[in-house]
Amino acid sequence: MQHRDRNRPEGLAAALALARSPQRPRPDTLAGPVVQAWPGRPCAIPEAGPAEQDLRALLHLSLHASDASGRLRPAPSAGALHPVDTELVLGTGCPLPPGRYGYDPLRHQVHRLGPVPADTPQGITAELSVTARRTASHYGHRARPLLLLDTGHAAAALFLAARALGTGTPELHLQGHAETPLALVRVPPHLPDHGPDGSPLSRPSARTPTPEELLARRSAPPPLPGTPDPETLRAVLTTATRAGGSDLRWCVAVGPPRPGLLELGTDGTTLRRLAAGETLPTLAAWAAGQAWIADAGAVLLARGCPEDADEPHIRRTHLRAGFAVQLAHVTARYHGAAARPVGSWQQADLGAALGAAPGQDWIVHGLALGTLHADEENTS
Repeated sequence: MQHRDRNRPEGLAAALALARSPQRPRPDTLAGPVVQAWPGRPCAIPEAGPAEQDLRALLHLSLHASDASGRLRPAPSAGALHPVDTELVLGTGCPLPPGRYGYDPLRHQVHRLGPVPADTPQGITAELSVTARRTASHYGHRARPLLLLDTGHAAAALFLAARALGTGTPELHLQGHAETPLALVRVPPHLPDHGPDGSPLSRPSARTPTPEELLARRSAPPPLPGTPDPETLRAVLTTATRAGGSDLRWCVAVGPPRPGLLELGTDGTTLRRLAAGETLPTLAAWAAGQAWIADAGAVLLARGCPEDADEPHIRRTHLRAGFAVQLAHVTARYHGAAARPVGSWQQADLGAALGAAPGQDWIVHGLALGTLHADEENTS
């Protein structure tokens, strides 16, 4: 069988088609450094003053590695390889002078890379790019979609951290227009508690996680038995649907006693049956042959991204899928469920399996779910 050179540039559409094929990756190669080697001397992130944004806490709750290997972080990553690199564009109102900085998540330090224009807005802008070699070292030709999903998860981690710290609602740029940076998250300064007239200002209505929840988020190790209750499935589906954008549709596969696919009803609050029959063994085969999925309690599925999608569409749907699954993961944990993202899918044409036209409705991302059990330990 012919294997493509994993270091040779190729179009994203062709790379996605190859990642979706049954072709198996070649043996592992060296992943390279755990974090980006930013130029210049590192500097610690100071504590925030009374009128400054807490940059140190934001990064600690979202991207900081809590172990020396760099594996354990508040955002998951395929194979715990963490390919996402973060450049920070800081305006006024931060504990560091305005400028462009590279973030080292292993040492929780930054490197000053240069100045920023005088008209740079207040607050923090995180620009997310990837070092593809880290993920390709293990996943080979399957790496390209995983890199995009990981970037979406990192964007969600920053979004959730900003919410937990009570800043203004973060501004997301996940449109997929460019290869680098792949995504931007702008965190505005803290919102005041009251307006100029003294009246209280409204806060976002969506539930805000606590810092402790974000730091406790880990990908539960298999097995994940036990189907979560309907309330949990509804909450997870609702979170993913609201966060996933218009290009994706969401459903959840459940096992016995009534196996099949469920989705939100037209009222957006009830569950309705999309299809009946055993689906989890098929999902296990499609998900790089991960047999444990056949015995999972449920699997949340993002679907879309047809085979004729252009590059911005591919980037956008995968970034959004990673973003939404990260939020759904935190929701699942809040409701007492164990959860584990599932990013690698081969021949997973769910639309065709349900009788629709082939090539139009592929599985993009997944989140395996189970009831919380005693042997759930921290792995990412």
